[in-house]
Amino acid sequence: MVETRNVSTAGATPAVQRAALAMVVANSFANALMMSSVTVALPSIARALTLDAVQLAWVPLIFLMTSAATVLAFGRLADMYGRKRLFVMGSIGIAVSSVLLACAPDGPTLIGLRVFQGISAAMLYATQVAILTSVYPPQRRGQAIGVLAASVYFGLTCGPLVGGWLIEHVSWRAAFVAHLPISLLVLLVALPRVPGDWMAETRGRFDWQGAVLYAFAISCLMLGVAALPSPRGLLGIGGGIVLILVFMRQQYRRPDPLLNVALLLGNRVFGLSSLASLLMYANTFSILVLISLYLQYLKSLSPTEAGLVMLAQPLVTAVISPLAGRWSDRIEPRILASTGIGFTALGLLWLSRIGQDTPLSEIIACLLITGFGFSLFGAPNASAIMGSVGRSEFGAAGGAVATMRILGQLCSMGIVAMAFALTIGKVEITPASYPALAMAFKVSFLIAALLCVPAAWCSLSRGRVRAVH
Repeated sequence: MVETRNVSTAGATPAVQRAALAMVVANSFANALMMSSVTVALPSIARALTLDAVQLAWVPLIFLMTSAATVLAFGRLADMYGRKRLFVMGSIGIAVSSVLLACAPDGPTLIGLRVFQGISAAMLYATQVAILTSVYPPQRRGQAIGVLAASVYFGLTCGPLVGGWLIEHVSWRAAFVAHLPISLLVLLVALPRVPGDWMAETRGRFDWQGAVLYAFAISCLMLGVAALPSPRGLLGIGGGIVLILVFMRQQYRRPDPLLNVALLLGNRVFGLSSLASLLMYANTFSILVLISLYLQYLKSLSPTEAGLVMLAQPLVTAVISPLAGRWSDRIEPRILASTGIGFTALGLLWLSRIGQDTPLSEIIACLLITGFGFSLFGAPNASAIMGSVGRSEFGAAGGAVATMRILGQLCSMGIVAMAFALTIGKVEITPASYPALAMAFKVSFLIAALLCVPAAWCSLSRGRVRAVH
């Protein structure tokens, strides 16, 4: 049963709400800063550690794969033992792994340490939205989630600039630790001002079998994508799909599931909103990774110059997301989210036409359009997901939000890895391979644009949001 440490939304004072929001927002800003700094550093990492195109794609991909493979388990553990407790563990893990990554001597070590960092990040992804949902009442939840979304995009905005400057004047290694001062402030200043913890009303049992099955399924699927077009790649994808279906069936029978399959299938708003989230992250996450490579390789820009161009997308998203979150408290989320999908599709189609001679003004326009589109989608869609479930399911729903986001991001980078493997192969990126690299960009953006079609259908078909209290 509930422990005395469990704090209800009704019992969360405005001071606790503000402290919890500051804690989560500062942490999400710091991690986004680190992620986007590393994105700008990818070409420098490839040169310093002699990574080929496929290995380079694994630097962000392995981080996402391990996060996706473990986030469901951490969402369930957060419900059982406390959401703040898991949040703190993840924050410490990110800090430690970042220091180790900055000292990585070679490519295999760096990729291996990204596994540790991805697992730590999964703890944060599984708890951020759940903590805010636990302390904020329904009428203010959308606004709080909008502020959280804005913090992520402010981090993505600052990352290319901060990371680009550090890469040029210090080293690519500094990109991994640029966020540490903020992360330490979260642990030392904000955390003590958030008393108590939040967890499910009944603890239940943890499904170790399901956790291992799901992690193995995700790993097989992504390893298969990266191995395309070889028979081993097709076998891995097929095996991963089969294991996911087995996992879904196993979860349906569990009294304490990691993933509430009955909720996905029986709650139309929750299920379609979650699927729309997966598809939208699948078509947008890799944009900045691809643009970073495009600007530094095909356009020969420095890391700082590339960062200045790249900030267009996260900047507009950071500005619009809080407004979109506030609007979603009054306007049906499916209207806002579907409009955002339309803008995103337009920007992606435009990006699929870029080449080495495309002017920077056109690239910036594309980034502004996709950023505006996603800002209209993100917070309203997350608010719809959390508003469609009861209080006892907040942790599971928060884990589902994080899972769909990370799975979408993973699919996005999987598309990039597949495009690189098919068009470039396991060779270092040199001017001789630039035509193949340009083709990989076009293929990736075109596939992403096509994914907007099913995303729009899910968003429009979900129906009206019915908050459950």
